[in-house]
Amino acid sequence: MAVEVILPKWGLTMEEGTLTEWLVKEGQEVEEGEALANIETDKVTNQLEAPASGVIAKILVEDGTEDIAVGSVLCLIEEK
Repeated sequence: MAVEVILPKWGLTMEEGTLTEWLVKEGQEVEEGEALANIETDKVTNQLEAPASGVIAKILVEDGTEDIAVGSVLCLIEEK
């Protein structure tokens, strides 16, 4: 079963972010809590962490994509 990795809301006023860099590639194995990508908001840059262990099945948002709404699906992880 695939787990959707979404852009979380890191602050009360956060509505969107910019995916500045993926730290993983499709097909790569990841562990829960591992850093997947750097997300820039209006105040800070955060690392998006894997919500589950598995394999990156599909990256849905490319590096440099701006104005990603909170709750948008960024990639899919196929659980082991």
